[in-house]
Amino acid sequence: MRCVLDTNIVLSGMLWTGSPRRIWTAAQHGEIELFTSAALIKELRDVLSRSKCAMRLAEVGFSAGHLMKLYSNVATLLDPSLVPRLAPDPDDDVVIGTALAAKADFIVTGDRTLLTVAGYEGVRIVSVSEALDAIAQKASHNKQ
Repeated sequence: MRCVLDTNIVLSGMLWTGSPRRIWTAAQHGEIELFTSAALIKELRDVLSRSKCAMRLAEVGFSAGHLMKLYSNVATLLDPSLVPRLAPDPDDDVVIGTALAAKADFIVTGDRTLLTVAGYEGVRIVSVSEALDAIAQKASHNKQ
């Protein structure tokens, strides 16, 4: 399964426990393929430099550089496709463009406004719980 994770899911998965962590773990174990772009990497780096993240990084004993390296080792970097104005937030169009370039099955996000787009050109925009259901279905199908 090919996926693009919105930055909010990457951060949640790497820094906190819960459902986004399960997505991140699935990617680390090769159960899903992750794709990203330079713009999404930049956004992740910018968010990791904020004070809220700096405090959390200190709590969990990681550096921003360490998490960036982990993410870069798991996600495949590519150039996003150009897309028309789709998302309510123009910054989300790069997420959609990255998913199109990756021929992704899903964009996984916790952003309610991005979720209203639902999908574009065969790429579904889903919540963490929907993504986890799809991963579980794929794993169950592969065992049969």
